[in-house]
Amino acid sequence: MQRILITNGTIIDPANEIDSIGNLLIEDGRVVEIVSDDAATSIDAESIDARALLVTPGFVDLHVGVGEPGYEEDETIASAALAAVAGGITSIAMLPITNPVVDNRGAAEFVKHQARQAAGSRVFPMGTVTRGARGEELSEIGQLVEAEAIAFTDGKAPIANAEIMRRALEYTGMFDRPILHNAMVPELSDTGIMHEGFQSTRLGLRGIPAAAQDIMTGRDIALAELTGGRLHIMGVATTDAVNQLRNAHSRGIRVSGDVTPYHLLLNDTVMNTFDTLYKINPPLRSQDHIDSLIAGLKDGTISSISADHQPLAIEKKAVELDVAPFGICGLETLLCCCVKALIEPGHLSWSQLIRCLTVGPAEVLGIAAGTLTAGSPADVTLIDPAARTKIDATQFRSLSRNTPFDGQTFTGRVVKTLVNGKVLYDRQKIVS
Repeated sequence: MQRILITNGTIIDPANEIDSIGNLLIEDGRVVEIVSDDAATSIDAESIDARALLVTPGFVDLHVGVGEPGYEEDETIASAALAAVAGGITSIAMLPITNPVVDNRGAAEFVKHQARQAAGSRVFPMGTVTRGARGEELSEIGQLVEAEAIAFTDGKAPIANAEIMRRALEYTGMFDRPILHNAMVPELSDTGIMHEGFQSTRLGLRGIPAAAQDIMTGRDIALAELTGGRLHIMGVATTDAVNQLRNAHSRGIRVSGDVTPYHLLLNDTVMNTFDTLYKINPPLRSQDHIDSLIAGLKDGTISSISADHQPLAIEKKAVELDVAPFGICGLETLLCCCVKALIEPGHLSWSQLIRCLTVGPAEVLGIAAGTLTAGSPADVTLIDPAARTKIDATQFRSLSRNTPFDGQTFTGRVVKTLVNGKVLYDRQKIVS
């Protein structure tokens, strides 16, 4: 019997409304209980001193891009799992946009097999909504459910055909699986580079109007209401999309949304540099949209924060801005970016932030994660909230380095990550 006692830490478990100093007892890979200081002295266990640290459930990420199979130069399942635990993330839902895509049982079984070999976070497969993620006909959704696909998405490819989306929501609703959608009107977004507004006009760059997300979000919510299916909007980035989600919640529609830390931390003025590392989809918006996203997080309209990890071999970004692919490599910078965007300005408390990184995404995916409830898997993240760290992309566990934050200094870092009661990331050992 293996016992671990994490002592003297500030335990933050939003699922159980816990935010207090205590000692967390783990036995055989599962959480046992939070024990008092007096009781802790008599427990025979391996001790981890968490003094001055936050002890939280392991983070859960809703949509993580992985290159395997087909684009292993960008990321493998094993490297993504290692990068995730370095970022405090113990469960990731893998986007099915690989080559070939995960649109059948065999492809999902491959992901599961590779995930079992990875010494990092838990990796959950998702299936595509449509065959080949082409938006033309539904994938083998029943077979994918049997292969334990926990959700369905065509990744960054919007499902433009409303009838296809309607049938997808009906079908996945039968299995109580969510559809994660990049709600963008292709005709308004396909040729764009950045947010359409003053900055795009000044820079002479093709813009993607906020209406591209607003219109598609409205359509998707209407279809979710019609079908009763479960809908999740990935990368909410506009004021109107937030307002539509808020209204949908008031009407009891089964819809949720997430935001990335980049859309909270950066606005479209950074495109002045013409740096391809800032080119993401949805694009970085103007400050008024950022203010709405923060308000949505505060009132619970937006339930989750995702790193939206889109790893790319650096040579793929080292091209002209108009032809460079979209995406930021974000698993290992998730926490520090959230701290800078939300904790330091006082927008969210630590408990509110941890909820968006744990309870929110776990509920969307329907997985047993994001909590320190007794009997749950001992997936735990230890955080030093005061530590200052300079980002060094060359030290990433991810195979990719496409981050705009390389060389920047942030507050807050993950110091230790446990999955199933085993320490799979220890910053002190890496540094030493």
